[in-house]
Amino acid sequence: MSDLLDEVLAAYGGRTTWENANRITARQFFGGALWVLKGHPGALDDVQVTVDLHREHTRQEPFFDEGRHTDFTPGRVAVVDADGTVVEELLDPRSSFAGHEFTTPWTRLQLAYFSGYAMWTYVTEPISLTFPGVQADEIDGWTEDGRDFRRLLITYPDSIATHSTQQTLYIGDDGLIHRRDYTVDIAGNTPAAEYTTNFVEVSGLTIPTTRMIYPHDENGIRLPEPLVVSIRLAGIEVS
Repeated sequence: MSDLLDEVLAAYGGRTTWENANRITARQFFGGALWVLKGHPGALDDVQVTVDLHREHTRQEPFFDEGRHTDFTPGRVAVVDADGTVVEELLDPRSSFAGHEFTTPWTRLQLAYFSGYAMWTYVTEPISLTFPGVQADEIDGWTEDGRDFRRLLITYPDSIATHSTQQTLYIGDDGLIHRRDYTVDIAGNTPAAEYTTNFVEVSGLTIPTTRMIYPHDENGIRLPEPLVVSIRLAGIEVS
């Protein structure tokens, strides 16, 4: 494991603290241009999100209708009633995005898949970077707005559903992840630069509460608009 990843784990509360926790639950507030573009304005704004820390699983509720929630894993996404009845499901959801561009609308189940893997990727970090098959390599540094960052190139295995196989994390001198670059493979390989702020400590874990996601150019320079996605978490609980 990268020495820099060791520093990141320490800054977020320590590997043991994360390993002893099971899940994180929060109130999730979504904004940005993506949701209208994909045909679902406001659909997942002000809902409860729960991510498991030892497997890739996300639950978001309510999902369009009261009493219904999403059930996301990499190979399946479903909408489930309060009594456990599966309302609809999609197996091998990744394949359903074949041929999609950034402007291609999503079905409700495709929305649940995207938001499920995205929130799991974000909220489980950094412990998910220690999962089997995940590789973290330190690469050249980066200077932005007068601040120097060390960088980790993360390579994910096929068993983990996320934006793209390779993603770059920008680590500040505080050991925290302040930016991540990736491409949204299921939306025409669109490049994204995600900025993370407003860190809080909950039950010994350091968790960012705000994320702002913008496009970037071929040189990695953030473009000021549009704001593609904004994410705010409140009422965070660790169990």
